[in-house]
Amino acid sequence: MALKIIDTGKRSAQENMDIDAGLLKDLGDEPILHIYEWDGPSATHGHFIKPADYLDLTAAQNNTLQLGRRPTGGGIIFHVSDWAFSILIPSSHPKFSLNTLDNYHLINTCVQDAVKVFLGSDANLLPSEPIPLDESCRNFCMAKPTKYDVMLGSQKIAGSAQRRVRGGFLHQGSICVAHPPKVLLEDVLLPGTQVLTAMEQNTFSLLGGEASRSALAEARNQVKNLLTHQFETQLA
Repeated sequence: MALKIIDTGKRSAQENMDIDAGLLKDLGDEPILHIYEWDGPSATHGHFIKPADYLDLTAAQNNTLQLGRRPTGGGIIFHVSDWAFSILIPSSHPKFSLNTLDNYHLINTCVQDAVKVFLGSDANLLPSEPIPLDESCRNFCMAKPTKYDVMLGSQKIAGSAQRRVRGGFLHQGSICVAHPPKVLLEDVLLPGTQVLTAMEQNTFSLLGGEASRSALAEARNQVKNLLTHQFETQLA
């Protein structure tokens, strides 16, 4: 069963999310890897989250930070220096499971193997969830690791969210290539929480911190190629 790869290029945050929703709605019998980019600094949030409860929307606008609502659940994640992807697995696929955690394990094992090659060292999948620093941290993907997240030691490398329908499931993932600029996070996060501290403590970036535009582009391309190979190998 060949993997279909769709590259839709640079789009706005909401356009990228709407394309994913459309792919899930029309999902046939082929697994699909959706590759895309952002046409500016972006953040996406789970379907039921209200961004105004956790972000300063005026500051977000001043920083030209686009917001998009995902068709999946989960918390807020910043798409400034990550590599984001979506993979769709039809229910007819032999590796599809009715158990959601099995589906997370399937996709994140591919991410884990790609990260191992990139880093030259072992990543692991989180066996159980730690307690968040505060309640706000529950609503930010990279502030609180969850079960089967891809980790290096105690730090999270990749965040993800899924939505399952009768025809299959959509998995939306984000691999932390470099840390988002701290000045941006300080500006757009609402005060009085430990979200920034939690993100700094719990997030591992592949490049070890913030990165130049050229280094980020090179690393993203390498991650894309490595992960595409893993998906083609595991899902074919």
